Amino acid sequence: MLIVQKYGGTSVANPDRIKKVARHVADTFRNGHKVVVVVSAMAGETDRLLKLGHETGEAAAERELDALLATGEQASAALVAIAINNAGVPAVSLNAMQIPIVTDSCHQRARMKYIITDKINKLLSSGHIVIITGFQGVDDSGDFTTIGRGGSDTSAVAIAKVLNADWCEIYSDVEGLYSADPNACPKAVKIERASYEELLETAGAGAKVVHMHAVELAARHNVFLHLKKSPSLGADAAGTKITQDINMEDVMVSTVAQTLNEAKLSVEKVPNKVGIAARIFEPLARANINVDMIVQNVAKDGTSAISFTIAKQDLKKAMQLTEAAAREMGAGKVEVSGDVAKISIIGVGMRSHAGVAARMFETLARHGIDIQMISTSEIKVSVVIDSKHASKAVSVLHEAFISSA
Repeated sequence: MLIVQKYGGTSVANPDRIKKVARHVADTFRNGHKVVVVVSAMAGETDRLLKLGHETGEAAAERELDALLATGEQASAALVAIAINNAGVPAVSLNAMQIPIVTDSCHQRARMKYIITDKINKLLSSGHIVIITGFQGVDDSGDFTTIGRGGSDTSAVAIAKVLNADWCEIYSDVEGLYSADPNACPKAVKIERASYEELLETAGAGAKVVHMHAVELAARHNVFLHLKKSPSLGADAAGTKITQDINMEDVMVSTVAQTLNEAKLSVEKVPNKVGIAARIFEPLARANINVDMIVQNVAKDGTSAISFTIAKQDLKKAMQLTEAAAREMGAGKVEVSGDVAKISIIGVGMRSHAGVAARMFETLARHGIDIQMISTSEIKVSVVIDSKHASKAVSVLHEAFISSA
C-alpha cells in the first residue's frame, strides 16, 4: 500500500519526538508499504516566526512573511529525514519548490492549483521515504506561499489524492474523533468510524482534529482518512476511520462540537434593496475571509439587520471592510461581539429523527443559556451563544443526546 502520513507540530516538537516519529515511519516502511510523510513546523515555531517578523517590521509584507514561515516546515522535514536515515531507512526531504506544489499568489491564504508528482514517484520507486513540507506552496513567479492555518492537513490530503494513496493518516495530539471535546466534557467517547459528511460538519463546527478544508478535499476525491494519535505522544492504533457514508441512521446525534474563536458582526439599518447583501459579503470573499453563520432580520421600517460570524483572527480586517461597505450603502452602525462561541450537534441520524432542534433549544433554555443565532443543515444544528456558557452548553447537550442515549 501507499500511505501518506501527516504529523502536526506537537508530534515533531523536539528531537525526542522526532525520533519516535521516525521509528514509526520506518516501521511502516519495513512492513512493506510505500510512505510519504507531510510535516508541520515544530510546535510554536510558526507563531515564533510570525512574532519575529512583526517585531522586525510592524507592517511586514505578506510575501516576505510567507518566505519566513516556510522555513518552519523545511526545518521539520529535514530533521525527520535525518532521523529516518539514522534509523536505517533511506529518506529524502522536499520543500514545495522542489516538488513543486503550485498555488495561486494569495499570500497567507493561498490555494493549491496542482502538484507535479514526478520527483516523488521517482524517489518512491527507488526505495525512499519522501518527507514533504506541509502548509506551503510556490506560485507561478517562484515565490513561496502559505495556505493558512491547518494547511498541512490540506497538503497531506492533496498529496494523497494526486498519488492515489490507499490511506491518508493524520497524526495529532488526540486519539481520533470524539463525541465532544474531552476537555469540556469528561463523558466524551471516541468514535471508531465516521462519514466524510459528519467529519466535515464537525470540523466546520470547531473540532480541531483535522482542518475543514482537508476534509472537503478528501470527501470530494474519496481519500480515505485515518485520524490517529501521534506515536510520539503515546499511540492509539485504532483511531477513527473516515470513509464513505456509513450506516448510523439509528444514532441521532454522534458529536457535540464547539468553537471558541468566533466573532460576530451586525450591520444595522441595511437598506431594503436587491443585491444589497452582496455588497457586504463580496469584499469579505475577495479578502478570503470565510463567513460562517448569517442571520437577517427585517424591521418595521423596511430596513434589515444583518448579523454574521467569522473567525476571530479575521476580525480586524473584516471590521474595516464591513464598515466601508456600510458607509457606501448608507446603512447604520456596525456592532461587534468578540465573546461568542458556536455550539453544534451533529449526526447522520438527524435525517430520520424529528424534533432534534427543538430538543436542543429546550435543553439550553432549561440551563439558562440564551441563543443569539441559529443555523441548520441536514445533519447539523448550530447556535451562537455567549462564550462564557460554552463548556456548560457542550456538557448539557452531550448528556441530553449522547450520554443518556
